[in-house]
Amino acid sequence: MNYRHAFHAGNHADVLKHVVLLALCDALIAKPAPCFALDTHAGRGLYKLDGEAAQATGEALDGIARLQAEAPRDPAIQRYLAAVRACRERHGGTAYPGSPWLLAHALREQDRIAACELHPEEAHVLRGHCAGDDRIAVHARDGYAAVKALLPPKQGAQKFARGLVLIDPPFEAQLDEFDAALAALKDGLGRWPQGTFALWYPIKQGRALQPFRRAAARLEAKSALLLELLVRPDDSPLRMNGSGLLLLNPPWQFDATMQPTLDGIRRALGETGASARTEWLRTPA
Repeated sequence: MNYRHAFHAGNHADVLKHVVLLALCDALIAKPAPCFALDTHAGRGLYKLDGEAAQATGEALDGIARLQAEAPRDPAIQRYLAAVRACRERHGGTAYPGSPWLLAHALREQDRIAACELHPEEAHVLRGHCAGDDRIAVHARDGYAAVKALLPPKQGAQKFARGLVLIDPPFEAQLDEFDAALAALKDGLGRWPQGTFALWYPIKQGRALQPFRRAAARLEAKSALLLELLVRPDDSPLRMNGSGLLLLNPPWQFDATMQPTLDGIRRALGETGASARTEWLRTPA
């Protein structure tokens, strides 16, 4: 696998993914019981936006940089921007947090995190970034296999009734990746049916995703919600025009919470023809 997220850190897809990730974490910690988070494609956990990779694409300029300049007043967006500021206070003014850093930032002392990364170099860097935090276990392994190995989550005699699985693949081979992700979700639900599962996916042309949406609706989750953000019209199959998150067993009324947030991101980052939407594939009982 040759994918390096450093080229894309802080872009519009990261903004959407990380805003929603923090909102999911905040919902989890609203109750006192400990929770567990599995990050299946964790990357290196921390990025430098003045690094060679990020500078080569400049994608963060139309993502986190633009959102910071606009600073929408939506609470979930403000929560995310505060997390980025906290990251930069600790790691320097050009730092950008990946999902493992955000999970560690949002969750509590009693919670536990498993971060998986298959690429040896990225896993090595991730392990260094997580050193000293006993809540985080870094696994240099395939994230899909980790769904089988680490769910249902437990630590010694302790079992975790609540938690989150984030599946954020590179989509290098897009059609095969959708199949692999859906299979992992099906297996994960069978092992941990009360968990919340979040799958990030790219959008080039929305109509091409209809088979994926139909398959997602058939998963045996209590509820299934799509959140999708297009920063430009999806009229070109040659570029990523937006991205989405499939949420299985999301928090109560999460669609109503997130729609204003998606609209705020769209206004800040979108070009003419941008759009944002929520859709229940399986409504809560």
